Amino acid sequence: MGREDTPKSHKVRSVPLIDQAARAMDGLSRREHFTGDDDRVFVNDVGGVIATDLLRKRFKAALDAAGLKQLRLHDLRHTFGTLAVQAFPLSDVKAYMGHANIETTMIYVHHVPQHDAADRLSALIDARAQLVRPVTGVSD
Repeated sequence: MGREDTPKSHKVRSVPLIDQAARAMDGLSRREHFTGDDDRVFVNDVGGVIATDLLRKRFKAALDAAGLKQLRLHDLRHTFGTLAVQAFPLSDVKAYMGHANIETTMIYVHHVPQHDAADRLSALIDARAQLVRPVTGVSD
């Protein structure tokens, strides 16, 4: 409890923190200490790893205070994966999420909107057609 360890992949990773989230947390923080760039976002009273049970309790209290429906911390991870596949190459999302296999990352691909798929494919065919010009006026 409260002990830092690597994730189950045993690989440390970093995840992008979007400006909107950073600003929201910045405005809510009442911490005087442990505010450096390399400090953890969620800490115990001495800046160390927060116990999982306490983190869940604080998360639930924050949801209640904001009037939001209850969800699991893990739901945030799924939301990140769903959004990340729309913004980054799958290899980047795989690294951010710490997946050992790309197949695990692929579960999020169905969330990528394909509303412009026909237009993109048409443009590709047009571009290729410009490269391959038919030869005319050739006799047998």
